[in-house]
Amino acid sequence: MTPTRRDFIKFVVAGSIAAGCPIDLSLLASPGDIEPQVDGEHFEICHQVRDGKTFAHPPVSKTHDVVIVGGGISGLSAAYFLRSKDFLLLEKEEHWGGNAYREDFQGQGYATASAYDFVASDSAVLAKEIGLEQLPVNFPDPTIINGKWVADTWRGGLDELPYPQPVRDAFKKFRAEMLKLGATKKLERLDSEPLSKYLQDYPPELTAWWDAYGQSNWGAKAKDTSVYVALDDFVEIANEKFEDTRITLPGGNGAITRKLSEVLLAKFSDRMFTGATTISVDPQKDSVNVTYALGGQLQTVAAKAVIMAAPKIIASRIVSGIPDDQIDAMQSIRYSPYPVINMIFDKPVYNRGYDTWCPGNSFTDFIVADWTIRNQPGYKQKYNILTFYTPMQEKDRKKLLTIEGCQKIATDVLTDFKKLLPEFNVDPIEIHMFRRGHPMFVATPGNFTKTIPAARKPLDRVFFANTDSEGPESLAAGGVAASKKGADWVEKRLAGTSSRRAAESVGFAV
Repeated sequence: MTPTRRDFIKFVVAGSIAAGCPIDLSLLASPGDIEPQVDGEHFEICHQVRDGKTFAHPPVSKTHDVVIVGGGISGLSAAYFLRSKDFLLLEKEEHWGGNAYREDFQGQGYATASAYDFVASDSAVLAKEIGLEQLPVNFPDPTIINGKWVADTWRGGLDELPYPQPVRDAFKKFRAEMLKLGATKKLERLDSEPLSKYLQDYPPELTAWWDAYGQSNWGAKAKDTSVYVALDDFVEIANEKFEDTRITLPGGNGAITRKLSEVLLAKFSDRMFTGATTISVDPQKDSVNVTYALGGQLQTVAAKAVIMAAPKIIASRIVSGIPDDQIDAMQSIRYSPYPVINMIFDKPVYNRGYDTWCPGNSFTDFIVADWTIRNQPGYKQKYNILTFYTPMQEKDRKKLLTIEGCQKIATDVLTDFKKLLPEFNVDPIEIHMFRRGHPMFVATPGNFTKTIPAARKPLDRVFFANTDSEGPESLAAGGVAASKKGADWVEKRLAGTSSRRAAESVGFAV
């Protein structure tokens, strides 16, 4: 950074707020210098719907086979699977991708969430079909604790943890007991119990590690985590025979949604609208009326079927005719506020591991954006982009609504990062922050086996397809799996199959 630009770090957050946002320089090791900018999710109309505002419903202007509400990975893949039909795709943001959204800096891609995929998952199969070759991560997760970098945390790394021997022994004992428990496959019982029950007799360092890991992966600290969900991950990361099946590209799963949007827009741009906020979904006798705001105007269209590729917290408020017990289930699903921060460095700062865990900090972990392509022939890393995952407690969601709140989150992350290791005490040239209020459903006890099945039941002409229709945690693969089921259900409904039989055919009890 030049001596004449020492007043601000450029701070960019994608979306509806755009203003200068200086970082509190007293918290930095040395002053930043780059002009600030803030931006965020579009939430104004959504909050009006949440608060019960009544909107006019214009007469129906057009009819479609299917309307898809939500242009994230679920909605885009649903449109792709239904591209032979007359579909209309509506997305409230000005871009496609939802939580799986790729950004670029000087041609270098990075993720704003949803960092990786898995070999042979529904999303990986779709990625390959549309021409993407996701590359293997092929590296166990390290952890930085008390100033020490520990490779392969849950296997050989346990002997390297900077803790007293009794604490290291407790980590080993916990690993053995949880792997044994995971082999029992008692799904419903384990899903009904909190992970904290199994941590209560262990040192607090174990809970601290799980609080970070759980918040990042499924939005919950140990006390709010289903044991089944924790074990579903743990049996892989802690097993000596573990094979890393993670795959990704710069931009994470945003690489998939970008390619999907390009493929679809090439043929169907007249039926795909961004900046279109859905106000209501009203089932009629033989159709569904969908009212949405676009360009300051309200429009209503009719559809033979609707796919709600949006979280249940939204669906429960805009879809009419949902039974009371199903609304209760939808609204009992909790969602984690989850900003993601990308720090852009103009020199190498960290390339030692793909996903590095940092329990006890204002962020849970961070990844190297170009990890999978760093060794590709001819590739040269011009910028070292590190993506910091910063899940928040639900009570702190309001901090994302103000410039000052976003400013404080970014400052805390940068401050904590600089303290981890001596070589991290450097300034980025830019900080990019993407704030999301409700992106990830929280994997609470009972959510997977009880709440999700009750919340996802389709109506006569409305199918609920989103990551929170699948589980056990919020994954891009779950979003694509839900959309495949939704597309199959729509095909059957358009062919005259009853909603109940169509739902049963995709494995949904009604």
